[in-house]
Amino acid sequence: MTDLPADDQTFLKELVKTSRRKHHHVKWTDRDGTERITVLDQTEVVRVAKLAHRMGIAKPELLRQAAHIPVTKPAAASPTVADPAAT
Repeated sequence: MTDLPADDQTFLKELVKTSRRKHHHVKWTDRDGTERITVLDQTEVVRVAKLAHRMGIAKPELLRQAAHIPVTKPAAASPTVADPAAT
């Protein structure tokens, strides 16, 4: 393994570290009726639980409602003005 580039070694170390963390599975129903399972790490499950508690709903319901949040496309890059000195 030591013959791998440093960035590959770092990637593999992080992958192993991630797999050792405790993951939480939240089963929920998507807006089209599809059953889903979302895997959350400890930080994410705490945040989801806080949001659900604040809204007075369960975690699966929170994710179901979140599926209705519109996805916004990133703004297109503004066209560049040609440099008149370059012509």
